[in-house]
Amino acid sequence: MTANSSPFLSASSLDKTFVLHAQGGQQLAVMRGLSLSLAPGECLVLAGRSGIGKSTLLKMVNGNYRVSGGRLTLHFDDGALELSDLPAQAWHRLRRDVIGYVSQFLRVVPRVSAREVVMEPLLARGCDTHDAHQRAETLLARLNLPERLWALAPGTFSGGEQQRVNIARGFIAEHPLLLLDEPTASLDSANRDVVVELIQEAKARGTAMLGIFHDEEVRTRVADRLLPLEGHMLGGTEMPASSAMPVSSESSSATAPSHKESLQ
Repeated sequence: MTANSSPFLSASSLDKTFVLHAQGGQQLAVMRGLSLSLAPGECLVLAGRSGIGKSTLLKMVNGNYRVSGGRLTLHFDDGALELSDLPAQAWHRLRRDVIGYVSQFLRVVPRVSAREVVMEPLLARGCDTHDAHQRAETLLARLNLPERLWALAPGTFSGGEQQRVNIARGFIAEHPLLLLDEPTASLDSANRDVVVELIQEAKARGTAMLGIFHDEEVRTRVADRLLPLEGHMLGGTEMPASSAMPVSSESSSATAPSHKESLQ
């Protein structure tokens, strides 16, 4: 699968600098001149050494880190939405309706059951409780989380069990854009296969995905292109901004969704 001619997410000359307030306001530049284009139904995988800043880019797209320079844009059927200066209240709606995030670690409210954690993204949209309940249980069962754990708070679960809850929560709402930060890091081979299936199904329905996968086998199975970050991060080797490399050659027919007006 290769990039659609109409991207859903694009970045142009993206920069990120952190201000170290605890160290006298020193500035630490971590990203410079990064450009990318991500189409509906495509999985673009970030490539580069550990610590280069892959998770930093995902957090910029998710609005956790503000953009220091350049442009970060979502392209809807009814127009483009510039994310670089988006107000905080708009980010809340954007994460609810458009951007999903599967992080490495599960952060949830204590004493909330695993089933409720997974249901929450649907309930936040006003989804019927019974339907959300069923969909959550279907995903938890598919990810081989024992039924006896569904009603328990996941704070005491193992790392792999928590990650499966996190994956179910991330995939249940079927966001148009999904950010994946090492979603298979703590999983055995059987559950890695399930996650690969979920990713392939999401691509088939037009989800655009930006991901980090250190597992080479999983990366090969899900990536349509690789985006090398060397040369765009502090201390890297210079590379052209348009350096995304193709992995496979299937074509995508997915189109960008129409959400812009409701988010502004």
